[in-house]
Amino acid sequence: MIIANPRGNYSFIRGISPYSAGAVAASGFGIEHARFQQPLPLKEGFAAVEAQLKRANRPKQALCGMELRSPKPFTFPGFSQFNAGYVEVLKQWDILMEGGLNPVARTNIAPAVRPPAEPSIYGFSYTVPAAGSPKTFVVAGAGELPEGSLDPKDVVRRGETSAAALVEKARFVMGLMEGRMKELGVSWAESTVTEIYTVFNLHAFIEQEILARMGKGGAHGLTWHYSRPPIETIEFEMDVRGCRREVVL
Repeated sequence: MIIANPRGNYSFIRGISPYSAGAVAASGFGIEHARFQQPLPLKEGFAAVEAQLKRANRPKQALCGMELRSPKPFTFPGFSQFNAGYVEVLKQWDILMEGGLNPVARTNIAPAVRPPAEPSIYGFSYTVPAAGSPKTFVVAGAGELPEGSLDPKDVVRRGETSAAALVEKARFVMGLMEGRMKELGVSWAESTVTEIYTVFNLHAFIEQEILARMGKGGAHGLTWHYSRPPIETIEFEMDVRGCRREVVL
């Protein structure tokens, strides 16, 4: 379900309370992506996000995507508790829409090597005026869990990490990515960055299950973060975006 967010100059796919499933810039606007040289703790990170929005002469409501880093995967209850504090900041920023609807897409993962000491912000996306820009978008991170679910019983091939199980997980997540892009009205051909988050070996299936399905989007390759998804028992996560400008802060 695509919902317009006029204050932010983008539309988004309705997700769950902590995040939307993806966003696409409105006509006359484009999505820019920024990341920090090193992840910043949440409080410091949100202040840096605000500063970048001010430099870009954009309101807080232009924020359409967030990328977080955690010390380790959460339990399902722990994830819900963390989300409550995160969403509270978005409330304070007056980003949430009527009924508490959250328009901001999100990826949250736990690096397997040198994880941050506390939950941190790695990157973010926001809209800027861009007359004549092609469609730009950000798809939220998703693991092998059906849309809208935060129930551990729904994890695809839960507790399994065999080659066959990983292929099934990857196929499922690719399907989520493609479904979200279709809903946003974009495709792999318009993607500029595709990221994978897992600690498991991809080589056995990366060509056929991922790159072959990406078509023209495969020209930009893949960014593999040696990381775990944000919740225990989830093993494979992806996100995708199509942006015309990327900056490092």
